[in-house]
Amino acid sequence: MEYLLDTIQQAGDSQELLPTSVENLITVIKDSPDEISIASIEELAQHENWQELNNRFFKKLTFGTGGLRGRTIAHTTTKAEWGDVEPTKAEAKTCPQFPAVGSACLNPYNLSLAMQGVVAYVKELKQASAETPKIIIGHDTRFFYQELFDFLAKVATELGCDIYGFEGARSTPQVSFAVRYFNADAGIVLTASHNPYHDNGFKVYQNDGSQLAGEAATAVMQAVSEVKSSQWTALRKEQQGELIIIPQSFDETYQDALEGLLLRDIGEQENPTKVVFTNLHGTGGVISVPVLKRLGFDVLTVTEQDEHNGAFPTVVSPNPENAPALAMGIELAQQEQADIVIGTDPDADRMGVAVRNSVGEMQLLTGNQIGSLMLWYRLETLQEQGVLTSANKVNAKIVKTFVTTDLQQAIAQSYGVPIVNTLTGFKYIAAKLAKYEDQLLLNHDTWDADIYRQQGVIDQRQAHLEQGTFFVFGGEESYGYLGADFVRDKDANGSVVMLAEVAAYAQSKGKTMTDLLDTIYAQLGYYLERGESTVLEGAQGAEQIKQLMQAYQARDWQQADYLVDGSAVAQVQDFAATDQYDEEGELLAKENMLIIKLEDGRRFAIRPSGTEPKIKYYLFAQGQPTDSSEELQRSKESITNSLESLWQWLAEDQQAQISN
Repeated sequence: MEYLLDTIQQAGDSQELLPTSVENLITVIKDSPDEISIASIEELAQHENWQELNNRFFKKLTFGTGGLRGRTIAHTTTKAEWGDVEPTKAEAKTCPQFPAVGSACLNPYNLSLAMQGVVAYVKELKQASAETPKIIIGHDTRFFYQELFDFLAKVATELGCDIYGFEGARSTPQVSFAVRYFNADAGIVLTASHNPYHDNGFKVYQNDGSQLAGEAATAVMQAVSEVKSSQWTALRKEQQGELIIIPQSFDETYQDALEGLLLRDIGEQENPTKVVFTNLHGTGGVISVPVLKRLGFDVLTVTEQDEHNGAFPTVVSPNPENAPALAMGIELAQQEQADIVIGTDPDADRMGVAVRNSVGEMQLLTGNQIGSLMLWYRLETLQEQGVLTSANKVNAKIVKTFVTTDLQQAIAQSYGVPIVNTLTGFKYIAAKLAKYEDQLLLNHDTWDADIYRQQGVIDQRQAHLEQGTFFVFGGEESYGYLGADFVRDKDANGSVVMLAEVAAYAQSKGKTMTDLLDTIYAQLGYYLERGESTVLEGAQGAEQIKQLMQAYQARDWQQADYLVDGSAVAQVQDFAATDQYDEEGELLAKENMLIIKLEDGRRFAIRPSGTEPKIKYYLFAQGQPTDSSEELQRSKESITNSLESLWQWLAEDQQAQISN
């Protein structure tokens, strides 16, 4: 042990290891001297693989409001981590026997620190109650899900909490639903959403089913920061909690709630809408397939992708935003003449879509287009049904993020319904739902929080329209949407229901979904968005992302004669340095994001990803309403070219910054 510590210190002195890597290596060796950790560090040190050690130890996997996310499989896997598994070149996605060792990795060491902190938080919540704290834990299909679930359950139960776990892999939104349904004190999901196969994560929900925010976020992060060791002392047996398995019948309870999202009865269609669904080896099929069949859709699945498999063997990336992930679904749709292809990511909080267009081809929709179609349809239908009226529209609200299309703003305004922009992250949309619930309960004579959660979608909607704020729809450009308040995170299962209904409506009118989009564009103008990102991994990449953002924030964008792709800058919003307020007058939290508006009407946003080693760019442009399909086509071409030009300017500028 001393020899290993000396070796690490010498590598630090010679600057082969970063100072933070040295500090974190020493901490892990002293706190968690298990055989796998020591053997892995020794092997990498003996081979002088300082880059790999830096990648694993350059930082502590910091617990944020979203929890933890990191690699469970490192760039270079050690012999100790492979264990009894035989690595083969033929299978690049082989799972080792043990998760990657490292302070920057997602492994039992970091999960112990996080779980101990969450337990301390919920026990503080329950200090005035005789009840045992209750935590829901779910997982998707990623590598190590069972080992990590068992580990978390062991930590929590030995420290005095009851754990409610599912019989198998379940979606992230179902965990949020379960937190609310069982009145749990917290929820945890083992997931890295749509990240590559080598990642996993520890996502935390507070007791209303939303991601950590406000005082709860502060309290949990403080509790985690106060945990000094990955080792814990188990309570006496009679003081420990128990592991309770949630029965499969709970799936039907969740499906019942999802059915409430349907606005029209589509079960009597003469020719049911044909849907191809793929869960990309994740959890989406557990709920989305049976609920679609239950509602009367003709559902086909991509059988090669039905299998729960953390290697995601049929795709390069399990991200339904990307065209290759839906390729097999599109092929099946062509064979079977299906109307729509829907794919969900491994934890089923995001949904990607391809639809048959007016010339019979399968066309991918962007996240902004998907959300805009659902928003338009729900406003149109609720108004047609007399649910939304000129008298009560003031009590309705749409919530979206700043980096989501301005088309949704235009749609909301066309129906006379207010809209609110939030920071990136569904926790901010959930915070609005919590606010609207609190306002309603203040005005309602007989409802409390428990009764509110027991109400169906229609009863909640009516109460909000009469005495509160009715949440019509919420979403973000990154393929996440929400249509009601029984889940407080983006919900691909609910999104599948809502979008499939739009497809059925289009079919009933003899139209395609792209026809519906073009109708909206003709009335409100063509809106186009473009998302780009640059991946910069490891310690060096993290520093490059930091320096890029600092350079952007320090730049005088509005200096005389300064042009961005030929246009002067009209406005700069720095969400990290200046106070920003939303449409309801609420002061927004500081966020590392810039939004630049150009004089020619285009705008773009820049921000580091909160979950991946990326810096992200969001580009926006729009046209005017048109009277003909020819004018609309010309507008589409012009705006597409304008965003291509803007991105080329930004890409060249970025490379110049990195080169410096």
